[in-house]
Amino acid sequence: MTGKTHIMAGIAATTVIVAMTDEYQPEWFIAAGAIGGLIPDICHSGSKIGRRFPVLSKVVNTIFGHRTFTHSLLFLTLLTLVLTKLVSNPSITTGILVGMVTHLILDATTKQGIKLLYPAKLTIRFPITTKTGGKMENILLLLLTVITLYFANSLIGLF
Repeated sequence: MTGKTHIMAGIAATTVIVAMTDEYQPEWFIAAGAIGGLIPDICHSGSKIGRRFPVLSKVVNTIFGHRTFTHSLLFLTLLTLVLTKLVSNPSITTGILVGMVTHLILDATTKQGIKLLYPAKLTIRFPITTKTGGKMENILLLLLTVITLYFANSLIGLF
């Protein structure tokens, strides 16, 4: 999946959660969801986050490769521990984690799949896959945008 779809998935998921609960600060939670949607691709130097942090991206890719460690439950667990120690705002911590989960789900819909159980070499992918940047991804991006607008409307009454 492309960066714009990962960002939109993080925004859509956190917007839906905010619309259904009063537990999080919407502006922090949704922004963190967008950022979290990008974090797993730090392993790819051509990604939005990889271009922003090229040295870190190169190091992570050299050590682990693409869609391995940073697309795993191990990475998600370690980042959870780090974030809960370093970030005092649960809206930010949880938003980032929600965004990361959406990233993993989306990348599991591609033919390449992900190494969810890293360091095990098992590739996880859904039975029906799509091509990154293809027509189905564009349809998904549109659907995520519509979902976001629908739930955002329930929050602030746009329409």
